[in-house]
Amino acid sequence: MKSMKFGKWMGGVTRVLTVVAGLAVLVVTIGWLSGVFEAKVQPGRTDQNVNRLTDQPTDMVHEIEKSTIEEAIGTLKASSRTVVSSKIMATIEDITVVAGDQVEKGQVLIRLDDQEYQSRLDQAKRALDAAIANRKQAEKQFARIETLNKQNAASRSEFDTASRDVQVTLADEARARQAVSESEVMLSYTTIKAAKSGRIVDRLAEPGDISQPGVPILVLYDATSLRLEAPVMEHLAVKLHPGDELKVFVDAHQREYNATVDEIVPQADAPSRSFLVKASLPKTDDLYEGMFGRLLIPAGERRHLCLNTDALIEVGQLEFVDVVLPDGNIERRLVKIGQLGIPGRQEVLSGVEAGERVLIHGKEAADVQSH
Repeated sequence: MKSMKFGKWMGGVTRVLTVVAGLAVLVVTIGWLSGVFEAKVQPGRTDQNVNRLTDQPTDMVHEIEKSTIEEAIGTLKASSRTVVSSKIMATIEDITVVAGDQVEKGQVLIRLDDQEYQSRLDQAKRALDAAIANRKQAEKQFARIETLNKQNAASRSEFDTASRDVQVTLADEARARQAVSESEVMLSYTTIKAAKSGRIVDRLAEPGDISQPGVPILVLYDATSLRLEAPVMEHLAVKLHPGDELKVFVDAHQREYNATVDEIVPQADAPSRSFLVKASLPKTDDLYEGMFGRLLIPAGERRHLCLNTDALIEVGQLEFVDVVLPDGNIERRLVKIGQLGIPGRQEVLSGVEAGERVLIHGKEAADVQSH
């Protein structure tokens, strides 16, 4: 009995020792991985493998104040855009222009089949001739009855009837003249002319098609009314006013154009927090409706750091500079660059401080060090 108890006690002790030994091994392993058993390096800068300044050229990191320009992306549109359509239903005989043509005010653009309307005009003219003849006959009859009435040879009713006949024929003649005028107007609709000068941008029908009243046949716009319409962030738009002079950059031509703010829509777009600004452009032959443009808006002055572009060392997609420390040692730092300023100077956003000196590398030296 005693031997059984002693055996159980020894088994428990063995399990405890096993757990303790496992924990000890775990602690030693963690300590070894964390470097507890290795020699420590004291904090501070070491001179091992540190380059020092000799006779290499250096340059100072400068802090400058520069005017900033913000861009608003927009599209060229014409403020004066005309849709040419027919007022009558007729077969299109001829369209004298194609897309891209420049037209002048009064120029014939479309001719429609006019046979039906010419026939109506002829009928109206013949009806007018008949009305004129009736009016002349009634006037002669009235003159004769009037003479007899003065001689007491005609009754009062005959005189009244002759007078009424004159009035009726005069009304018939006026109605016939009006019908002739209407027929002439309808006939004039068969020749469609340009209401204003402009450039044809779309042709939506061809000869042989049937024109429908109000259905577009041609689209033209006035090239002198081109303007850039761009949504401008509200913090910039509130500083703009109609008449302000700005610049517009058109990517297709890689050129800047003078522009004048014509209109600022007085309502902000809630999702984008922007106002629609419309800036007119000068008339040129190389600008077309629908082109892409950038409205360049002055956004005030800002201070930033800049350094010599020859100080940059490119390693892959990263940029570094070699900074000369006060003790003459050279420290390589990662920098974040911004926009290119004046030729030879580069904006730097982080990595250096104003007044620090950096090494100047030629292009070949930069290529060698980057590899």
